[in-house]
Amino acid sequence: MFRTALRNVLAHKARLMMTVLAVMLGVAFVSGTLVFTNTLSRAFENSSAQGFDGVDVAVKAKHQEASGDRVGSTPDLTPALLAKAEKVPGAASATGVVSGFTALADKHGKLVGDGWQSMGGNYWGTKDPRYKLVSGHAPHGKGELLIDSETARRTGYGVGDTVRLSVDGPVLTPRVAGIFTTDDGNVAAGGSLTLFDTPTAQALLGKKGAYDEIDVTAAPGTSQSALKSALDKALPAGQVSTTTGEKLAADQAEQISASMSGLRQALLVFAGIALFVGTFIIANTFTMLVAQRTKELALLRAVGASRGQVTRSVLTEALAVGTVAGVAGLAAGVGIGAGLRALLGSFGASMPDGPLVVTPGTVVAALAVGIVITVLAAWLPGRRAAKIPPVAAMSSLHATATTRSLVVRNTIGTLFAAAGAAVVFAATTMDTDKGQGAMGLGAVLLIIGVFVLTPLLSRPLIAAAAPLLRLFGVSGRLARQNAVRNPRRTAATASALMIGLTLITGMTVMAGSLQKSIDKMAASSIRADYVVSMANRTPLSPDVATRLAATDGVTASSPLRNGASRIGGETEYLTGVTGSSIGELTDLKVKQGTFDVSGDRIVVDADRAEEHGWKAGSKLAAHFEDGKRATLTVAGVYEGNEMIRGIMIDDKVLTPHLRAPADMQVLVRTADGASDATKDRLAKALGSNPAIQVQDKQDITDGIAKVFTLMLNLVYGLLGMAVVVAVLGVINTLAMSVFERSQEIGMLRAIGLERGSVKRMVRLESLVISLFGGVLGIGLGVFFGWAAGELLGTKMATYELVLPWSRLVLFLLLAALVGVLAALWPARRAARLNVLGAIKAE
Repeated sequence: MFRTALRNVLAHKARLMMTVLAVMLGVAFVSGTLVFTNTLSRAFENSSAQGFDGVDVAVKAKHQEASGDRVGSTPDLTPALLAKAEKVPGAASATGVVSGFTALADKHGKLVGDGWQSMGGNYWGTKDPRYKLVSGHAPHGKGELLIDSETARRTGYGVGDTVRLSVDGPVLTPRVAGIFTTDDGNVAAGGSLTLFDTPTAQALLGKKGAYDEIDVTAAPGTSQSALKSALDKALPAGQVSTTTGEKLAADQAEQISASMSGLRQALLVFAGIALFVGTFIIANTFTMLVAQRTKELALLRAVGASRGQVTRSVLTEALAVGTVAGVAGLAAGVGIGAGLRALLGSFGASMPDGPLVVTPGTVVAALAVGIVITVLAAWLPGRRAAKIPPVAAMSSLHATATTRSLVVRNTIGTLFAAAGAAVVFAATTMDTDKGQGAMGLGAVLLIIGVFVLTPLLSRPLIAAAAPLLRLFGVSGRLARQNAVRNPRRTAATASALMIGLTLITGMTVMAGSLQKSIDKMAASSIRADYVVSMANRTPLSPDVATRLAATDGVTASSPLRNGASRIGGETEYLTGVTGSSIGELTDLKVKQGTFDVSGDRIVVDADRAEEHGWKAGSKLAAHFEDGKRATLTVAGVYEGNEMIRGIMIDDKVLTPHLRAPADMQVLVRTADGASDATKDRLAKALGSNPAIQVQDKQDITDGIAKVFTLMLNLVYGLLGMAVVVAVLGVINTLAMSVFERSQEIGMLRAIGLERGSVKRMVRLESLVISLFGGVLGIGLGVFFGWAAGELLGTKMATYELVLPWSRLVLFLLLAALVGVLAALWPARRAARLNVLGAIKAE
């Protein structure tokens, strides 16, 4: 039986190639998704990684907890503490570390490492264990800096070149004194790192005479724990905390894992989709394959083979096919993963650099799909075929499914679909955080239910196309009959396309609705023509607001300046604004009182007011970070949103209490309104600073839309692979269907059906099946998009459902195109069948 099984595999080469292709597609889909998601995940993890070579113990300032009505502050790590740490028994050296945002422009004036951190720090000299100088010399003063070797390679800067950079405001033009190497993961992922001498770094990064961290290395023979104990005894416990290098590395790994959990879960969802699609394509193929060979298997039973031997022969074939296809699919999947990353980059996505990652888990998953799932997919139909009496099988009395099996299938599908729909509806009424899990569960149950019900749904939906198919005469009627003759095969063929279009449509509906809501939010809450901010969302220097206010054509401006305070025993952040102009720059709906920000009068967003029980006229005792106290009066309560919210206070009242005033944004209104010329004038007034963004309302919404666009491109890239698999799956199914119906097609040709009509029949059948999958997928996608929007709408007042009709029509046309393309080869093959040979075919 083993030899017989192998001979059967090799005897039918065309059937073997189609089967191997189906399995390889499923494996390639799974492995390609895993390679892409693992590569993306590893690159993001590496972008957050930091090397701890040369750091045995790190000394950091201990954050002071706020107590009573006083706002806590963090003490400075002074040179005295550095000297004290270096003299601790067991310490070999101590390095004071300064770091912060530093925007470096490339030769075209654009920010280097756009989308990633552009960092700056201090360089201690050639003995600095963190960085190895490979060319040039150490920097001296504000006129010199070092750049990392990767940034030098990406930008083309070399020693002696003049660069443009900014920290929080003014543009500097230092010279590149040297180039260094680093193991900083942010640099490897596409960011940049610039280094200055320590006094310059302290001055530029707002740490005059202080450090962010002190890194201590242990003398030979001293352990990290022993050094930590010595430092704990020598340094003031109330001001600093110490951590060993080993603990820092472990904490970093845990933080990276936590920060990556959301992305990893999203990518695992796509991997699960890949597994699901690949699995049922393989199962569908083997079901048809065994059905075609029922007479052959019955003949084996007739000459003495037992049921177990027949089943094992089928499993042996499946094992051989699965092994070959699994290895080939894994290789193809690696190529697909690399192609997806390149494709995403071509869409304008700012992705981190990194190697292609093929983990042992990917290899195991690929071979499991190729071998285990192929064998399991073959087991049920093989077992079913072996149980059919040989005489019945050879006379084709087994062909139709029993009514009972269809009733059981439809009942199970209805229960799953009903339960899924009920859970999704219930999730729309929950809080956003709680509803996400329920929404996901309901979506899975509903998709499974619809998938199980597709044979039942295929008949009425395909019947709806009958009037159009009649226009094609005999070919159209035959195509409809062929599509509904075997509803299970039709459903399985259409399901891959259904799942892909469900997710693509759902994401498109959500993204379009969110974008429309954000457009409304920006238009309804901001009257300012421009919003000025740092490219990496760090605070702006107050000098920026001063320069903008003095620029020609600016009629009103206001910073959004943050400051901590204690109100009612809790820490609250105040937003300092220019009280005389903030009303001209915003358009916020006032729910109570008046929008008056002057003197001790403040306005509060409705959510915060409700949380604390404040209302117009409430008196609040505020304690600022310098310890001084003031009584503030709530003049009004306004409706906040994701763009503007919080407690607004006149910056003339807030700023004197701040140790280091800094603005998150500056709102600007001009006499000429928003225009390219006005934007250029404002940018030039700020020195054409690469670190500062000057955005009008359209730029703001486009920037947010870019995030959605990148998400959609990621989804389209992953799910586009599902569509490709669906196309090839339809091709494979139709080709095997043509093979199965060779005798029937020969009879049709014999009684006068022309070759062109045969081609048209197969094409129309493929078109109908693909449109059936497309309609189901688009319908489910719109439903999930609506449900997700209802869930998000609880946190976004401006949310409204937007159906992108042009995209939906495009998706339906895509489904039709899938059907047309998938039918090209099977239709040509059917038309070219030899009439007499086909009639004699078994």
